[in-house]
Amino acid sequence: MAICAHLCRLPVTRTEIPLPERVSRIRCRKVFSVRCSADSDSDFDAKVFRKNLTRSKNYNRKGFGYKEETLQLMNREYTSDIIKTLKENGNEYTWGNVRVMLAESYGFCWGVERAVQIAYEARKQFPNETIWITNEIIHNPTVNKRLEEMEVQNVPVEEGTKQFDVVNKGDVVILPAFGAAVDEMLTLSEKNVQIVDTTCPWVSKVWNTVEKHKKGDYTSIIHGKYAHEETVATASFAGKYIIVKNMAEAEYVCDYILGGEFNGSSSTRDAFLEKFKFAVSKGFDPDNDLIKLGIANQTTMLKGETEEIGKLVERTMMRKYGVENINEHFISFNTICDATQERQDAMYKLVEKDMDLMLVVGGWNSSNTSHLQEIAEERGIPSYWVDSEQRIGPGNRIAYKLNHGELVEKENWLPEGPITIGITSGASTPDKVVEEVLIKVFDIKREEALQLA
Repeated sequence: MAICAHLCRLPVTRTEIPLPERVSRIRCRKVFSVRCSADSDSDFDAKVFRKNLTRSKNYNRKGFGYKEETLQLMNREYTSDIIKTLKENGNEYTWGNVRVMLAESYGFCWGVERAVQIAYEARKQFPNETIWITNEIIHNPTVNKRLEEMEVQNVPVEEGTKQFDVVNKGDVVILPAFGAAVDEMLTLSEKNVQIVDTTCPWVSKVWNTVEKHKKGDYTSIIHGKYAHEETVATASFAGKYIIVKNMAEAEYVCDYILGGEFNGSSSTRDAFLEKFKFAVSKGFDPDNDLIKLGIANQTTMLKGETEEIGKLVERTMMRKYGVENINEHFISFNTICDATQERQDAMYKLVEKDMDLMLVVGGWNSSNTSHLQEIAEERGIPSYWVDSEQRIGPGNRIAYKLNHGELVEKENWLPEGPITIGITSGASTPDKVVEEVLIKVFDIKREEALQLA
């Protein structure tokens, strides 16, 4: 039978079961609360469900035997001669009057490459089947457009609701690198489709962490963005949870725990619930659900901030319950993604060098890229976050984003004469996109030189 929401022990074999209308449409969390429909069923065990799903004959997370072939195709489409030259010369090279310094760690991470590669394999394995994807596979417009060209279709969304009723038995559905919420997996299991799961193992590691919290009756404090696909998925595996976006929100929670004696930022219970109305589990009660706390994070968040939030919560619980009782009220596991950490560490190192400006290349909806931009902004370096070369021009003009999302347009952004540029890219960004951005810079400076000649 299909994997059912109402059983904790779930068989692997399947027969067709009519899909209830309530299951065929799943709320899109980009607009609404992240609460999973499984919250309402106390007998539902998300961990057991996922374990049985991964053992089913219609589930694949390892590819289909075309790894070498698809990686060769990806290399042709996404690699860069300019990046190769930089790497061969200690990550620094000069073209004309433009000196470029590349971060030591940048671009495609292992989890992203793996996700894209498995998606390519899926199309080769199922050349004639209809293939859907539940969200963007990664936050990069170039890669997502390429999948569209391969006729990988996004599950449509109408008024904030994913229309899973367009997916038919025998279709193929890809789960993106960010993962998918339990209710979406449940829907797909009931529909008896072929599931191709490209979820990054680091994301799965966070799911395991919040499941440990749930088992120990700890409330998960998730450092993340409540509408981000990854955090939506993580929250669906948690028991009780609250999502905090930044240190300010974490301080608000800690102030409430201490009855306003931390910094006075919190207020009443009703005010608390209003502030976090889209970022807490169903039935969350701040007076009862902030007694035992565990820390988890969206893997793309700023490493240092996640660590500081963890330390803040630990100190808060020590103050509230005593150092000798901390293990009864606080638990923490390291869920910071290695790739995210490496790119942030490399960025901190790069911004210490002398440069005229910084270029940060990556999708404008990419959380990990936004934090690279944040590091440059905090250092006071003129920094320009673009998602493609199309944001540059005509002429010496650029449209870019700041780390908090504001879109800015600027004329004469490149200084006259010889310049030094630092450059990095988000974990979802192909080298080819970085190359195209640099070529635009070289063209502007070449035109400037011709005019001065």
